[in-house]
Amino acid sequence: MIRGPVDSSQVPRFAGPPTFARLPRIDEVSDVDIAVLGVPFDSGVSYRPGARFGPSHVRESSRLLRPYNPALAVEPFALAQVVDAGDVVANPFSIPEAVRQIEVGARALLERAGRLVTIGGDHTIALPLLRSMAAIHGPVAVVHFDAHLDTWDTYFGEPTTHGTPFRRASEEGLLDRSGCLHVGIRGPLYGAADLRQDAELGFQTVHAREMDDLGVAGVVERIRDRVRERPVYVSVDIDVLDPAFAPGTGTPESGGLLSRELLGIVRAFSTLNLIGADVVEVAPAYDHAEITGIAASHVLYELVSAMAMGVARGSAG
Repeated sequence: MIRGPVDSSQVPRFAGPPTFARLPRIDEVSDVDIAVLGVPFDSGVSYRPGARFGPSHVRESSRLLRPYNPALAVEPFALAQVVDAGDVVANPFSIPEAVRQIEVGARALLERAGRLVTIGGDHTIALPLLRSMAAIHGPVAVVHFDAHLDTWDTYFGEPTTHGTPFRRASEEGLLDRSGCLHVGIRGPLYGAADLRQDAELGFQTVHAREMDDLGVAGVVERIRDRVRERPVYVSVDIDVLDPAFAPGTGTPESGGLLSRELLGIVRAFSTLNLIGADVVEVAPAYDHAEITGIAASHVLYELVSAMAMGVARGSAG
């Protein structure tokens, strides 16, 4: 029997468990379909720190999430057993050790849960998460929502930071280079070579400036044409949103997506082979009235809903 969130008609939303969407903890159920994991790590940031506090902030901001998703016409927590798996321990003083711990923790969790949704933390965590996914599924298609490419080589000689995870993942053969896409890229770059090198690593790009012409439907079509039937991993840096909708992040860039646009695009993954996802770079010290935390929690809710529909299709098949 599937166990859902705490009933808000019995326990007020400002009370009850501090889990994502007030879901049960992983130790409270026997079978798990989708696990929500926190990774409180931000030692890979290049500007504002603070994303280590993202998981707890997003969980607190998720208290108003409800069990029925009208946009997709589903009850995600009734379709699949979704749990909060707590936080993985990641060494704040050693990036290599933290990356190893995150990969080990994710692999162990995937042995129990078929799908994993992660709350960061900074974008460094995408590398060990992709290693854990590729170990099971082989090279995966990545749809990366971000203001920045995150395919740079090094920062101050360090090869593993929040600006390098997708270069490392591509070099390691974790990505299906024929199926990867950035969405929301904007702002100044170091040079034209950044885009050329990014394309060589396997990424196509939908720039934020294209949103007005393409619209949500056009971006969704680009994603579907690129991903097709491949196993797909979605990585959402909350700074893909304009700072008006996500001020609480480490490297904000003007001219980003609206929260409505991002949510509309993410819902399209309900028809794709979504195997895992993360939402990263929420830095609550720069947030106000939980604006960023609420946006992140709703993106996670749509990703969980899309995954739950995939679980239901698999069970029906």
